[in-house]
Amino acid sequence: MTNRTAKTNRKTKETDISVTFNADGSGKTQISTGIGFFDHMLEGFAKHGFFDLTCNVNGDLHVDGHHTVEDTGIVLGQAIAKAVGDKKGICRYGYFILPMDDALALCAVDFCGRPYLNFDCTFPTERVGELDTELVREFFYAVSYSAGINLHIKLLDGVNSHHMIEAAFKAFAKALDQAMSFEPRVTDVLSTKGTL
Repeated sequence: MTNRTAKTNRKTKETDISVTFNADGSGKTQISTGIGFFDHMLEGFAKHGFFDLTCNVNGDLHVDGHHTVEDTGIVLGQAIAKAVGDKKGICRYGYFILPMDDALALCAVDFCGRPYLNFDCTFPTERVGELDTELVREFFYAVSYSAGINLHIKLLDGVNSHHMIEAAFKAFAKALDQAMSFEPRVTDVLSTKGTL
């Protein structure tokens, strides 16, 4: 097994971000985005996906959280793509339905190289802590396009925004871990085209 660890950086006039992502970790994290609830979601993502994740973000939070959240998604997606590499031997697909109290979230992932996001989630509140709930979609959109994955996230039930968002992040973690896992019967890439 190769070392599937990637480091990515991105610096603009709006954000300065560095991410280290280990696909074969144990859930260790060092997260600092300046948005407490977003930190909590990324920590849960890493813990439940068994990813080691370091994420340091300095963003223009005096404007709002949009650039910080979206750009973090871009850089994390780039790190995921870099870590998975040529995709040889991986399952390619992953899916999970995750319950969290009142919330029930479904997530499906395909490492097909054709980015797409289907995000069917509506939250009852506009904010959780310092995170605007509309930015959850922006984060997953950025991850899906930067990682080159087909990503479907659907909330099947829920009344509490905190639980609903957390269920979505954890379902994504579990589905991603499954999709990135090695399958011994796959000797090249899992595609009739011979490439992903």
